[in-house]
Amino acid sequence: METPKIIGSRRFAPAMDARAAACIAVALVLATGFALWPDSATYAVWNGSVADGRGFIRWLFSAWTEAEFYTSAFAGAGLLIGALVAVYAEASQKRWRGFGLACGSGLWPWTIASSALGLLLSTLAWGWILRDTGLWQPTFVPVVSVAPTLVLVYGAGWRTVLTGGVLSALVVAPLAIAGTQLVCRPFGISLVVGVTGGMALGGCLCFALCRILPWMPSLPVLSPAPEAEMPDYRLVWTFRRMLADFSEAQFFGNEWASAGLILGVLLTFLVAPGLPVYGSGLLPEVIAAQVLTSAFGLMLWRGKWRRRGFYPTFVPIVSVAPTAVLAFGGTSASVIGGALLGALMGPPLAATISARLPVGFHPFIGNVASMAISTAVIIPALGLLHAGG
Repeated sequence: METPKIIGSRRFAPAMDARAAACIAVALVLATGFALWPDSATYAVWNGSVADGRGFIRWLFSAWTEAEFYTSAFAGAGLLIGALVAVYAEASQKRWRGFGLACGSGLWPWTIASSALGLLLSTLAWGWILRDTGLWQPTFVPVVSVAPTLVLVYGAGWRTVLTGGVLSALVVAPLAIAGTQLVCRPFGISLVVGVTGGMALGGCLCFALCRILPWMPSLPVLSPAPEAEMPDYRLVWTFRRMLADFSEAQFFGNEWASAGLILGVLLTFLVAPGLPVYGSGLLPEVIAAQVLTSAFGLMLWRGKWRRRGFYPTFVPIVSVAPTAVLAFGGTSASVIGGALLGALMGPPLAATISARLPVGFHPFIGNVASMAISTAVIIPALGLLHAGG
């Protein structure tokens, strides 16, 4: 997601070196083999108890993939391992390092720390709802909302990390949970609307609150991004950007991270076909819709990318496209219709809302607001088309 560049001592943190990235990647591979290997053939919601150690660990890893609807611990580990490959390539100045993590800010280690803290706190604070209801709950929202974006706006530092993690768990997560429990489920609305709507409202509240918290810095001085070689925006760039968009919601936005995410969920599908995508069996259709909506978006909005350097074409990948597939059973109309309509409506609506946010409010708020609105509009419209067909 787009973020302004920041001047000052908080802008750049010491980069994770190649050796550290390699060691962490090896540890994640071992953790994946030991703790995450599926031991059942069907999807099941974690029981909310930390006493279920393997279930708890799986829930945390799979949370990194909830935005894409994959619900796969393998995919979560793959996402993180792929990101560490990108960190290694960046530290070694490899040509194949791909798009910069965390919007090219140099703050990825800090954003990942804040996201992980928020996820852990959110899961511990709201796991009891999982236990009491037996229903899926969006405890994953810190990963894709306030936790990393506070770091991107206010810069590196443990005060920012802790503030982002705590606020995302105690403000954003309960709003998203309330949206699903009190609005979406009773009225038959797509859960995506409640989750993303809760993130939009929670994001506004948190960024407003940060202006008065005494330990938070004043808004940083902003400057244009440093000039870089202009991409040609042709075929190779298009395929790279399509892949990178799969991990943009987590603020990775990198081809290696996305490749790890996709390979992880495909591995899950091979060894336990009933696990991914909430046990629906619709993983191929979901990925097809996501690839199509990314391709449509980049074709439609290539000019915006060229003029602005970033455009939120990833928005329907994590909202309208997979929701349409699940809502209508993976029919061809749902795959193509959700992909096309999402690409038409989601990115420009996100950009329009983000452009009207107060100074210092991260554009993720506009992105998730667009996800809520476009999903609320497009899914019922597709329902009418299916009913008419």
